[in-house]
Amino acid sequence: MKYRFEKHYTREEAQALVPQLRQWLGELNRLREETERFEKRLSGLVADGQDYGGETVNNWIRALAGMQAVLQEFSRREIFIKDLSRGLLDFPALIGGREVFLCWESDEDTVEFWHDLESGYGGREKLG
Repeated sequence: MKYRFEKHYTREEAQALVPQLRQWLGELNRLREETERFEKRLSGLVADGQDYGGETVNNWIRALAGMQAVLQEFSRREIFIKDLSRGLLDFPALIGGREVFLCWESDEDTVEFWHDLESGYGGREKLG
């Protein structure tokens, strides 16, 4: 059978990643706030017709590069960020030979939900 994803997580594999995922999500949210702050500052400088090179641009680029590095970790592992602010993630998995997503949100202690590939969060069901 041909599957859409190369990697399929067991519940235990996804659960073992939770501490690292919490750290990465925290870093992404911090960097997102930084980039928004730098972008606001830069847009104000552009609107005033000022030169906007220098430290602000360098910091903005560093924050973007930091975000890209963390996002590559998710991509490399085929873990999908569905909502960054909520920390909502999907992990490809197999249940009964069917490809599904294990679904975890950062305020949950354990990976205990799944949904099919099309239904999303609204179709979450508790793992048996």
